[in-house]
Amino acid sequence: MKLPSHDAAAREVPEDRSHRVMLPRRAPKAPLRQVGRRLLMALLVLLATVFIVWMDRAEYHDNADGRVDLLDCFYYATVTLSTTGYGDIVPYGDSARLLNILLITPLRVVFLIILVGTTLEVLTERTREQFQLKRWRKALRDHTVIVGFGTKGRSAVQTLRATGLGRERIVIVDPSSKVVDAAVAEGFAGVVGDATRSDVLLRAEIQRARQVVIATQRDDTAVLVSLTARQLNKKANIVAAVREEENAPLLRQSGADAVITSASAAGRLLGLSVHSPSAGTVMEDLIQQGSGLDLVERPVVKAEVGRSVRETDDLVVSVLRGHRLLGYDDPEASPLQSTDRLITIVRATTAEESDLPGGQPVKSTLPGTSVSPMRRVDE
Repeated sequence: MKLPSHDAAAREVPEDRSHRVMLPRRAPKAPLRQVGRRLLMALLVLLATVFIVWMDRAEYHDNADGRVDLLDCFYYATVTLSTTGYGDIVPYGDSARLLNILLITPLRVVFLIILVGTTLEVLTERTREQFQLKRWRKALRDHTVIVGFGTKGRSAVQTLRATGLGRERIVIVDPSSKVVDAAVAEGFAGVVGDATRSDVLLRAEIQRARQVVIATQRDDTAVLVSLTARQLNKKANIVAAVREEENAPLLRQSGADAVITSASAAGRLLGLSVHSPSAGTVMEDLIQQGSGLDLVERPVVKAEVGRSVRETDDLVVSVLRGHRLLGYDDPEASPLQSTDRLITIVRATTAEESDLPGGQPVKSTLPGTSVSPMRRVDE
């Protein structure tokens, strides 16, 4: 299989936006509103200066007529704040000079800051972004990296969110800046760049990630991403999707722990739906997390240790013992051990079903999940 150096979509990324980390942020204020606010602040500073000069106008001297009226106060405040300083109106009294030092000079500085506020705002914004990025990198641990935010990537994110994973623990990597902008708008952190390159994955802190989901558009790109991700993180759980089933073994050899063949899986579901539409509906419900029936992996609770699979509080499909996956009807699956993990079918608890009017829960939730067992404990 031909392995290009990077995905085709990556060639569309501008040079200045490649490898950029984008964090969720608040929506910017309207430009007219920002300009209006600055003009109002400048006007308040000007009026404050006029008021100070007017209150102490007897200590000022006008070279034209010797006295200072209201118009002269506005004139002096304007030329002073703009640092023009013609010198035709000057403070000659001690109190006027002291007020110039203590009040008017700071007001002049504030006025200049407002005038160059656009430049300062850009610098402040960049400093804030760098500070947020450093804090984000420092706090990011055991997160999930999603490579590719197309149809498959979005569906994976929706499923992870339905299982309780927070937005702050998901990082999107995609070569398209528009796609990453859409992910950032939804509250996720994003990295613009080609995920086959190690420096791009390092910007997503993949070396400290717990899970990596590879949902690229091309199988050869998925192989390269899997190789790079496994090289950078030996312990992460890597799950990848491929279009062609013949490429699945190659992807496993590249370091993927689980490989999903999207075309074959869709074909099997289509065939099942043709043979039994109801069975197809159930299967689709099972893989759609957060509604109806869900497939959930959970640990064995203390009360279930030593019991058979059929004696548990919910419907067990398989038992994960070490690296072995045992079916529910396998004689070795029973009795259950404390280190086992159960793959169970559960019913997701909706918000309306979560509590009774009296505050008592309707159903007890399974350990490590937010879903309820199919069978009640008292049954």
